[in-house]
Amino acid sequence: MQQKKIPMRKCVGCNESKSKKELVRIVRSPEGDISLDTTGKKSGRGAYICPSADCLKKAVKSKRIDRILEVTVPAQVYEEAERLLTEQ
Repeated sequence: MQQKKIPMRKCVGCNESKSKKELVRIVRSPEGDISLDTTGKKSGRGAYICPSADCLKKAVKSKRIDRILEVTVPAQVYEEAERLLTEQ
């Protein structure tokens, strides 16, 4: 029996490749709304980040998420992401 291919994505904070299920996705919808996508199935342009506060801080400081999503991400999205990561 063949093994299923595991989709890999790179964290924008630490630049490590991990499986898609291990990472949290921040997505910009076609309408321009930015939100967290815990399911990984929302349509739009996405940036993946490890579920750790350190990776989020690195990504925010270097503005990597802004560059990947091609928009300025509002502070409330970062606050929501930090709250989600500290709950886990």
